[in-house]
Amino acid sequence: MDEAARSLSATVRTRLRRFPERGRTDRADLEAILDDGLMCFVGAVVEGCPRVVPMVYGRIDDTLYLHGSVANQVLTAARDGAELCVSVTDVDELVLANSLFHHSVNFRSAMIYGRGRLVTDQREQVAGLRAAADQLVPGRSATLDAPTRKQLAATIVIALPLEEASVKVRQGPPNGEAGDYDRPIWAGVLPLTQTWGEPLSDPKLRTATAIPDHVANMAGRPLR
Repeated sequence: MDEAARSLSATVRTRLRRFPERGRTDRADLEAILDDGLMCFVGAVVEGCPRVVPMVYGRIDDTLYLHGSVANQVLTAARDGAELCVSVTDVDELVLANSLFHHSVNFRSAMIYGRGRLVTDQREQVAGLRAAADQLVPGRSATLDAPTRKQLAATIVIALPLEEASVKVRQGPPNGEAGDYDRPIWAGVLPLTQTWGEPLSDPKLRTATAIPDHVANMAGRPLR
């Protein structure tokens, strides 16, 4: 893919108005944020009311796959042609300024706009669901059976193209003002580190089933 195709083109909706210097236009930055995330927030207008719901997701190339119950109002709105806004944010550090005004966080965020496509092909439905499982634990889907027809009938799978998106990143120390540093108040950043704990087996398992390596090996490792 050439350089132009790898760039995120600004639109009226994706153009950054506050701190535009924090914007990123390389599609690789968008993909990295999505690949590091665990959940997204999906917004749509449902019957005249804005709704935002948390959701797991999976990415295959330039498509984001969302899924949920056929009763999910945001996904049914997407099925019926509603515009979606999907956001993913990774928090890296707390930014502790020496004034209330300048407290912030160092983050990497992505926002995607567009109309989703209802996935009706069974193979693509299963591929989207497997991508979502692997988003949570890489390699997980290879150990699982495909959904049954009944399960697929109870599920909406929406494919959202990664065509209209913005990326914003904040890094660095607080934005203190000159007078703030005249007072003996500490300021700086507090890095945030998340690690996986020890797996806990489901008590309903009927046989002694060993924890698979792709799960056990995550214990003690950083989240991403």
